[in-house]
Formats: sequence, C-alpha cells, structure tokens
Amino acid sequence: MMRGAIFQRFSLRTFSFPCVDSHVVHGNRYRGFSAATELRNREVLICNHLSNRRLDEAREIFNKVPSPHVSLYTKMISGYTRNNRLVDALNLFDAMPVRDVVSWNSMISGCVECGDMDTAVKLFDEMPERSVVSWTAMLNGFLRSGKVEQAEGLFNQMPVKDTAAWNAMVHGYLQFGRVDDALELFEQMPRKNVISWTTMICGLDQNERSREALVLFEKMLSCCIKATSRTFTCVITACANALAFHMGTQVHGFIIKLGFLYEEYVSASLITFYANCKRTEDSRKVFGEKVRDQVSVWTALLSSYSLNKKHEDALSVFSEMLRNNVLPNQSTFASGLNSCSALGTLDWGKEMHGVAVKLGLGTDAFVGNSLVVMYSDCGNANDAVSVFSEISKKSIVSWNSIIVGCAQHGRGKWAFVIYGQMIRCNKEPDEITFTGLLSACSHCGFLEKGRKLFDYMSRGPNHIDRKIQHYTCMVDILGRSGELKEAEELIESMLVKPNEMVWLALLSACRMHSDVDRAEKAAAAIFKLDSKSSAGYVLLSNTYASAGRWSNVSKLRIKMKQKGIMKKPGSSWVVFKGKKYEFFSGDRPESLRIYEKLEFLKEKLKELGYVPDYRSALHDVENEQKEEMLWYHSERLAIAFALVNTVEGSTVTVMKNLRVCEDCHAVIKLISKVVGREIVLRDPTRFHHFKNGECSCRDYW
Repeated sequence: MMRGAIFQRFSLRTFSFPCVDSHVVHGNRYRGFSAATELRNREVLICNHLSNRRLDEAREIFNKVPSPHVSLYTKMISGYTRNNRLVDALNLFDAMPVRDVVSWNSMISGCVECGDMDTAVKLFDEMPERSVVSWTAMLNGFLRSGKVEQAEGLFNQMPVKDTAAWNAMVHGYLQFGRVDDALELFEQMPRKNVISWTTMICGLDQNERSREALVLFEKMLSCCIKATSRTFTCVITACANALAFHMGTQVHGFIIKLGFLYEEYVSASLITFYANCKRTEDSRKVFGEKVRDQVSVWTALLSSYSLNKKHEDALSVFSEMLRNNVLPNQSTFASGLNSCSALGTLDWGKEMHGVAVKLGLGTDAFVGNSLVVMYSDCGNANDAVSVFSEISKKSIVSWNSIIVGCAQHGRGKWAFVIYGQMIRCNKEPDEITFTGLLSACSHCGFLEKGRKLFDYMSRGPNHIDRKIQHYTCMVDILGRSGELKEAEELIESMLVKPNEMVWLALLSACRMHSDVDRAEKAAAAIFKLDSKSSAGYVLLSNTYASAGRWSNVSKLRIKMKQKGIMKKPGSSWVVFKGKKYEFFSGDRPESLRIYEKLEFLKEKLKELGYVPDYRSALHDVENEQKEEMLWYHSERLAIAFALVNTVEGSTVTVMKNLRVCEDCHAVIKLISKVVGREIVLRDPTRFHHFKNGECSCRDYW
C-alpha cells in the first residue's frame, strides 16, 4: 500500500509538466546527440588525416570544431611536430585558450624532436607546473644535442626521477663514451627494469666492452629479470663481437625455448653471430628456420658470406632475394657491392646499380658511396666519378671514397681537382682525405706536391695530426722518386713509432733502386718488429736476386724454411659469367685453347722485339728456364683465359694478389697492342690500364 502510494506520487510528479511540448524535448535530445556524434566523427577524421600525414586537411576540419578540447589541440600539435612543422605547432600552442601539463609536455617534446632546444628551454622555464615527463623530455633533448654536462646538471636538479629518467641518463653516458659514469649511475638506480639492463648491455657492447656486457647479462638473469627480444638481440651481438661461441649457442637455446627465434632482429643477430665465428653453415641453418620475407634477415645472411670472403655465395643470396620479391635496403647494397669489389666483377656491380636506381636509391649517399668504391675497385674510374657526381648529399665518406679511388687508378690530377671542389663546398678534410691525396702523389710521382701536402697537414688551417699511414705514404713517395736517404731520415724523425708497413715501404724502394745496404737495414728493423715477416723476407730476397747475390738469396730461403715462413703464392683471377677463375704462377694450362693463345701471343711478342727481363725471374737458373718461369706468371694465364672466353673487343679485367713484375708489365703492354683490347690489371696497390701498347701508369709504379 505504501509502495503504491509512493509510486503514484512519483508518477504524478513525473507527468506534471503540461507546459512542455513532448516534441520539443525529443528534438533537443536528438540535436544534442547529433552534435556529439558529429564532434566524435570530426575527431576521428582529424586523427586519420594526421596518421596519414595529411596535415592541412586535418587543420581544415580542426578549424570547424567549436571550442576544441585541449586534448584535440594537443593531437594537432603532435601531428605538426612529428612532420617537422614546428612553426605551425608553436602558433597553435600560442592560440590555445587553456593548456594542461600534457599539452606543455607535447610542445616541449616537439621542440626537442625538431632540434630546437632554445625554444624547448624557454617553454620549460615558462611552464607553470612540471611533471617528471617534462624533466625527462628536456633531459633527452640535451643528450640528443650532445650537451651531456647540461643533461647531467638537469638530472641532478630533478625533484622526482622515474626509471625512464634514469635510463635516459645512463643511455646518454654510454652514447658519448662515458662508460664508467654509466656503470656508476646504473648501480645507483633504485629500481631497474628490463630497459635499464638492456640499455647497459647494449652500451657496453657498442663501446667495445662486449665481455663485460655478457657478464652483466648473466647478472640480469640471476636477478630474475625477464629478457625481451631487444635484450637477446644485444646479447647475441655482444657474443658475435667477443667471439664467445659457447655462450652464444647457449643464448641461442634460450631464444628457441622462449619463442623469440622468429623475431626479425633476433634472427638477423644470430646469423651475424655465427658468421663472426666463421660458421656460415650455421648462419644458413638459422636463415632456413626463419620466414623469408624480412630484408634484415636476408641482409644478415648476405653479409655473413661477404664477411667470410664467400663472395660468390653472397651474390647468389642477392639474386635469390630478388627472386623472392624481397626489396634490398641500403645495408644490403653495401654488403653486396663489397662482394663485387672483392671479386672485381663489374657486371654484377652494374646489375646492382640498376636495381638501386629502380628502387630510388641511386642518389642515396650510403648506396652511392658503396657504388663509388665498387666502380673504383672493379677498374672503372670514369663511372666512379659519374656516380659520385649524382650523390645528392655528399658526406666526408663520399669525398674520401672518390679521392682514394682516383689515387688507385693513378689519376692524381683528378684527385686534387676533386679535393679543390671539396674545400669550396666547405667540407673539412680528415686524415683519410690526406691519405688518399698522398697516395695519389705516390702513384703519379708528384714528389714536390707530396712534400708540400705532408708539410701542410701539420701547419695548415685544418690541422691534422700525422698518423702512421701518412708517414708510410710519404716514405713511399720519397722512395719511388729515389730519395732513399731522405725517406730513411723521415722514418728516424717520426713522432710516432714506425711500424712494419713504414719499413716495408722503404725496403720496397731499396729493391726498386738496388740499394742493398739500406735494404738490409730496413729488413733488420722489420724483423725486430716481426721475426716471421713473410713480406720482409721476400722483398730482401728479391733485392739480393736483382743484385745477383745468389748466395744471400740461398741463405735467406734456408732461414725462411727453418722458421716455417711461406712465400705467398702469386695468383690472378678473372670473373666470367658470375664465377671466379683463379690461376697461380707456374700452373700449366689444362685448356688447349689457353695454351694455344699463350703460344700465339709469345710468337707475336717476339715479332715486336720482346726480350724477357730476366731480373724478374728471381731464381739462379739458366735464362731458358727463367723465360719459361716468366711466361707462366699468373696474370698471363688469366689474360689468356679471358681472351679466349670473352667477346672480341671487350675490356679484359684481371685481379692480382701481388705487385706486377717489370717483365709482366712490359708483356701486357704489348699484348694490348697485339689483340687491340684494353686490359685492366689490379694489384694490391693500384690499377694499370693497358691500351694500344701503353699503360696509364706511364711506367711509374
């Protein structure tokens, strides 16, 4: 009864508004619902445009929103800063009627992301109420700008530090090589999460303290911290750098057990780890276990073959990658082009260049630098210069690559012209630049230019400390020019301790100019540094042989045998249809066609008046035997193979592991005249371009 009365009174009150039209009530409700729906739709559209980088369309819709909420302002500001439109973001921020901590933090973070630390500092100082996020954003900004001391000061001022702030400061120390400071701060951290441990492990490895990184990982496991895929990527990389094979295989087991094997970067790191440990078969096994659609995994496999000098396998991986419709990236091209350079296969290099152009990477600096090196190493200086000119944003690596490439080809004038362009572009030369220029002077006989350049390094406006490689080049310049006494005096006056390479440069010059006494002194210095220096023994033996001192040659060879020192066998190779064909000095050709070509060339050369230079046959035997030995030097076998297997009129490119001898140099000049083809020969120090009986080195090498 009571309930009924109450319900009746409630019902009467509910329906006691005779002046209100029911249609009006429903209309107001509908309009309110419609406005809210429209606002939500606009917000969705704005977010969609921002995520697709259609900022102007997003702003057009934003301007139609009546009294936008502070969160919508913040979304627009973040969209602008993510796309580097900082001025638009700041203007919108200034127009905000109300700001909260999130909007302030978003604007400060945007300034940091866009590299405007001055504005970020100004906003931070004006900020009415700061959160730990505000402080951490400024901390990251200082570290990104390289201002470690300011970051350090700000970190110490922070009223409250969360784990993210501690991690940021640890990462900053590691980034700038302050590893001990990072370790000290890491130990002081009140709470460490997996990001803290991973940052420290990765930083130690990147600062060449990989063993310590692995010890820290073991400590992390003992603290029952659960590793992430990022942690395992860092740990496997540390195992690769430390060559810690046993621990790496254990970590591989953890990865399989915890289900991280199919993570892209974990798989790529495992492939690299096994490659560093010279286990390319295991690299291939890891690759076989991975879904093959991720470029980083393919690149890791290609790089593993390239690292282990299995360049033909590396190029096969590149082909397989394209067949599987996996598009290579900059790192893929760098590794692939490195294999082309090592093999000297210009055809493969050109094919990769074509792929890079199709992918829009033809003018990319990273790919362009690798292409410059490839064309230089494969004997095509003209295309190297052409590629260099097309690089959109030339770095110091770009300039150095082309200068060194020109030096390799004996194009000294080109090297100095490009150096002049570099200076006019306000690019400061570094130690590699000067190494390339001095090398150009060495290969071209620019004695005075080399002297001036060497002096300019230490006295010029861009002071560069002379390193061992600069002294080696200068000794080579003086030695080749016959200034042996000056070269020796330079070594004795060096500010750094001379190494084996410096003395070998002098010893090589002594052999060239038959200065036996000074050669013995240089050899003694070499053997003091390395008693088993094969290069030292061979050069001294050759010096004795050139001077006809066969008893000394015999004694030296006995000594080498007693010490177990082996002379590196001379070899030359050509790449034909993607395959490397290598020949060794003294080999007798199995192919009748190669033998017939050699005999044909011998007859033609004799008709042109060729007489063997017996000084190049470094054995105490009869001249007839010397002639036989010389005729089967590896480069002649390789040239004969190329002549019978390549198209008539095409350029023949031969790679060689040792310096070409005087007799072979004379012979190849004549062969180029007989066959009417250009022959490009690469030895360890430079390129020789033989054409119409002449060589690009002008007999100065």
